[in-house]
Amino acid sequence: MENALFLVLQLSETMGKRNMIKTVSDQAIHIDLVAKARGIVAAEKYFIDLPESTKNHLCYGALLNCYCKELMTDKAEGVIEKMKDLDFPLSSLSYNSLMTLYTKVGQPEKIPSIIQEMKASNVMPDSYTYNVWMRALAAVNDISGVERVIDEMKRDGRITGDWTTYSNLASIYVDANLFEKAEGALKELEKRNGYKDLSAYQFLITLYGKIGKVYEVYRVWRSLRLAFPKTANISYLNMIQVLVNLKDLPGAEKCFREWESSCTTYDIRVANVLIGAYAKLDMLEKAEELKERARRRGAKPNAKTWEIFLDYHLQNADFKLAVDCLSEAISIGRGNGEKWVPSSESIGIMMMHYEQEKDVDGAEEFIEILKKSVESVGAEVFESLIRTYAAAGRTSAAMQRRLKMENVNVNEDAQKLLEAISEG
Repeated sequence: MENALFLVLQLSETMGKRNMIKTVSDQAIHIDLVAKARGIVAAEKYFIDLPESTKNHLCYGALLNCYCKELMTDKAEGVIEKMKDLDFPLSSLSYNSLMTLYTKVGQPEKIPSIIQEMKASNVMPDSYTYNVWMRALAAVNDISGVERVIDEMKRDGRITGDWTTYSNLASIYVDANLFEKAEGALKELEKRNGYKDLSAYQFLITLYGKIGKVYEVYRVWRSLRLAFPKTANISYLNMIQVLVNLKDLPGAEKCFREWESSCTTYDIRVANVLIGAYAKLDMLEKAEELKERARRRGAKPNAKTWEIFLDYHLQNADFKLAVDCLSEAISIGRGNGEKWVPSSESIGIMMMHYEQEKDVDGAEEFIEILKKSVESVGAEVFESLIRTYAAAGRTSAAMQRRLKMENVNVNEDAQKLLEAISEG
């Protein structure tokens, strides 16, 4: 995908080098390509270098969209104001980008005024506008406002609420614990899934699961299987997770066996759902057995697999096995070069254990493992380490220097202990 993006960008740049005429639309597309391939700074430079006469609403709109994707609120708002100063038309696409930005940065309260501005400017909302508006009102717990938006959309007449609108509405009702209304929205969703969209089926299964409708979950699953006989791993993963959440372990196991017997690629993510269920139910033997079965089928445990076992061993105070699992997860990482980082809660539990056991060597070994995952282990870890040294009656001539090298400032209590454990 990334290589294809660069090829398209190179083609666009070749047009410019050969003096081929680039339309304003081409330039707008090029801004987006540059931002995706080379970053926002490069896109800004390309925009700035364009002749002023060619910077029309499409180019400004493309730059606005880039800023919104990068969550650069001030710059996005600046582009909107500039477009208004230049009397450029603002489309629903531009407003939608800005509203999506406000949603992502946690400012949903700004969205209703954007809607009013759209209406005042005779910019007609589209389906996406209505969905963002609904989500914004839900974020401030205005459920009656959400319902008014649905009513307005129906009165509008131009927009026919598709299945995404009703999955959005159902999800809002679920979050508000309005399960009866959620079920009504899900029925509307089903009516609008005439084209048998896979995502629609998965939303239905997930949301019916959240309102505890086991029969509906199985009914929709049967419909999905009929519509997609070669059912994807992701669909099985979703279904098994829903059944686990509903505490229907026999159903989850049956679904898993069905997947296992027919899958072409043994996906560790699907196995992890059942492994996690077994671990939570204290069925360690079954969890271990499934991990090994997955391995034999070519699906090596990933960081999530080891995280499941890490949590289990921490809950059962088996710290040696917990460290082994944590070490495995760190060494595997999340894939694509991304590191796996243990939760601060898990780190805290481990350090508290070493502190209570006065186990300086264990704490130091644990910190060395942690350093493979994080740039700095942080002040709380070092404060615990200092307390561990003090509890064990151990001294450390290097601790002061280590803190300076890590650029860590410990609290007042730890500082006093630090002076006590440091040799003269």
